[in-house]
Amino acid sequence: MLNGRPRVARFLGVRAFRRIAILSTSFIFLIVAASLRQPIDAAPGPQTESARNRLSQSPQSQTKGGERERRQANDKNERQAAATGPALRLEDLEQMALQNNPTAAQAEAAIRAAEGRRVQAGLMPNPIIGYAGEELSPRAFGQKSEHYIFAEQEVPLGSKLKKSRNIFAQEKAQAQADAAAQRQRILNAVRMLYYEALGAQQLVEVRGELAKLANEAVGVTGELFNTGAADRPDMLEIQVEARRARLDLVMAENERDQVWQQIATVAGDPFLKPARLVGDLEEDLPALKQEQLLATLLRESPEVIHAQAGIERARASLARAKAEPTPNLFLRGGMGYSTELLETTDPRLFGRKTGPEVFAEVGVRIPLFNRNQGAIAAASAELDFAGREARRVELMLRARTAAAFRTYQNALSVATEYQKQIIPRARQAYELYLTSFKQMAAAYPQVLISQRTFFRVRAEYIRALVDVWQNATQLQGFMLTGALDAPGGASSGMGGTGEAGATSSQEDQH
Repeated sequence: MLNGRPRVARFLGVRAFRRIAILSTSFIFLIVAASLRQPIDAAPGPQTESARNRLSQSPQSQTKGGERERRQANDKNERQAAATGPALRLEDLEQMALQNNPTAAQAEAAIRAAEGRRVQAGLMPNPIIGYAGEELSPRAFGQKSEHYIFAEQEVPLGSKLKKSRNIFAQEKAQAQADAAAQRQRILNAVRMLYYEALGAQQLVEVRGELAKLANEAVGVTGELFNTGAADRPDMLEIQVEARRARLDLVMAENERDQVWQQIATVAGDPFLKPARLVGDLEEDLPALKQEQLLATLLRESPEVIHAQAGIERARASLARAKAEPTPNLFLRGGMGYSTELLETTDPRLFGRKTGPEVFAEVGVRIPLFNRNQGAIAAASAELDFAGREARRVELMLRARTAAAFRTYQNALSVATEYQKQIIPRARQAYELYLTSFKQMAAAYPQVLISQRTFFRVRAEYIRALVDVWQNATQLQGFMLTGALDAPGGASSGMGGTGEAGATSSQEDQH
C-alpha cells in the first residue's frame, strides 16, 4: 500500500496528504492567475476546473499563452477606457502645455520687446520747432523787437543708428534662442512626466492584479478555515499578504495621482483630471549614440545659439562704441520779422524797418576731451567675456552629456537585463514551483515567495523602462529643464536699457 502512495504521503501520513490535497485544489486557480500578465478585470475566477486545465499546459506554452493573453487583455482594457472616457496621447499633452504654459507666452513677449528696442534704436532724433524773440522792449516793442520761427535737427553720423540696430538685432536673436529653449524645456518636462505617468499607470495595474488575487485567497482560506481544512497560520499569512498588497496598490495610486498633478501644472491647467494614457514603454526603446548626440547638441542647442548671439551682440556694441566719437551734425534754421530800422547807406531805404529775416546754423561737437574711451574699453572686455562664455557653455554641455549618457546607458542595461534575463527567469521559477506544488513536491509558501518575486521584478522592470525613456528625453531635448522657470532674460529684457536709454538721454540734452 505504501508503495502506491505519492512520495509526500509516505512521510506526512494520510491526514496530512488529504489536507495538502484540499489546499492545493483551493489555491491552484489563484496561483496560476498571477503568472499571467492580465489587467485587473481579467483575473480568473474561482473555477478550479479552469485552473487545472491551465496547469496541464507546459511552462513554455504557459509563457507564450500568457504573453498572448496579456496583449489581448491590454487591447480590451484600452477599448474599455476609450468607451468610458477619452484617452490622452503624448502629442495631446504637448500641445496642451505649449498653449497654456505661461512661460511660453513670456518668451514670445520677450521677442516682441527685443524687436521693439531694435526699431527704437534705429529711429532718427526728433526735430525741434519753436519760437524765438529778441530785444523785446516794453517801451518800444514795435520798434526794436525781433520775432523768429525756427527748426532744429541733429543728424547722427558714423552709421550710429545702423550700429545701434545691430545690437538689438542680436538681442532679439538671443530672445529667440531663449524662446526655443523654453519651448524645449516644456516639451522635455511633459515627455518625462508622460513616461512617469505611463509607468505609474502600469504599476497600478500590476499592484491591482496582486491585490485582487490576495483578496480572493483570503476569502477561500477563510472558508477552508471554517470547515477545518486550513490552519490558522495559513489564514494569518494570506491576510498579511493581502494587506501588504492593498498598501502597495494605495501607494501606487497615490504616486500616479501625484504625477498627474505635476502634469497639470506643466500643462497650465490645474484642473486637468487624470486620464488613461496611450502608449507602450517596451515598444521601440531609444538607441542613442553619444557622438551623434554631442555633435547635434553643440550645433543646435539653444544655449549654444544664445552664447553665439551674445558674441555678435558684444561685437556690435564695440562697433557702436567706436562710432560714438564721430560728431553728429547740428542743423538749425528759421525765419522771422524784425521791427528795427534798417541800417543801410541806401537813401531810398532810409527810415524803413528791417522786415523779414532768415538765419541758418550748422555745427558739430568736437571730440576733444571725451572720445568715448571708457565705453570702448568696456565693450572690448564684454566681447572677450562673451567669447569665453561661449567656450564655457560648450565645455559644460560636453560634461553634462557625458554624465547624462552614462545614466542613460545604465538605465538601458538594466531594462535590457530585466527584459531578457530577469523577467523570464522569475516567470520560469514561478512556473516550476507551481508545477512542483501540483505534483505535491513543493509547499505553498515556496509558490507564494516566487509569486511575490515575480510581481516585484515586474514592478522594477517598469521603473527601469521609465528611466530609459526619461534619460533619452533629456539627451534628445538638449538636457534643458525648468518648464515653469522664467525664460532667460524675460524679467530684465522687458525694460529699456543700454543704448536705448543713452539715445533718449542724448535727445533730451539737445
